[in-house]
Amino acid sequence: MGAEGLTDSLFPGILSYERVALVTPNDVPGATSMISTDTAPAPTKSPSRLEAMSRVLGLVRPRGGGSCHGPASAEVTGLAKIALVGSPNVGKSVTFGRLTGVYVTVSNYPGTTVDVTRGRSRLGDQEYEIVDTPGMYSLLPISEEERVARSILFNERPATVVHVVDAKNLDRMLPLTLQLIEAGLRVVLNLNMMDEAERLGMHLDVGKLERELGIPVVATVSTTGRGLAELKGRIHEHAGAKHCAAALCACH
Repeated sequence: MGAEGLTDSLFPGILSYERVALVTPNDVPGATSMISTDTAPAPTKSPSRLEAMSRVLGLVRPRGGGSCHGPASAEVTGLAKIALVGSPNVGKSVTFGRLTGVYVTVSNYPGTTVDVTRGRSRLGDQEYEIVDTPGMYSLLPISEEERVARSILFNERPATVVHVVDAKNLDRMLPLTLQLIEAGLRVVLNLNMMDEAERLGMHLDVGKLERELGIPVVATVSTTGRGLAELKGRIHEHAGAKHCAAALCACH
């Protein structure tokens, strides 16, 4: 399926291209604009899109994943947990570094030789544990790294899952986003490497994609820090909403 295949078939009108001969920033009109200027209202979200994608991917929701009575992530370290997920080479580790700074710990996940990096970050008025999970392409694991990443998501119960994707290859990244949503996880989609997408003449309607998916979507360039302040704010808002719900759940 081509660059516009899955994105265009599931969410029409989100991805468009400038027809340019070169890929330098000076050759792309409006290269600094991340969001299309089209302000036409988005079509009403159709739940059948997610359902159809799940059937195609053969996704089975893990049992108990959506319960609010299981062991919360905050019970492990005393901090709410934010998990970064994504395939290799999307800038996930750079994003992790931007969120946590210098002081991090690297250790093998229990019973494996797979490294998991953890750090801390203060977002808004709250401190969080940030976990950089091993690279994964799907919730249906075929490698040890993917099995570890999946275990972190469903055993450690993060307050928010940040799916870091390469914006210029969004078509190949969205299936995992849809799996995470269908699995009942609280997802923030991070469209990283936006500068590279813009140099290719690509324009992503971030607002429309957010409305279609029903989750926060933030465009960033982690190497320069562009968009990171907004990403931190959206993560904090999303994680805070979960803990408000968890507090209400604990009262019943």
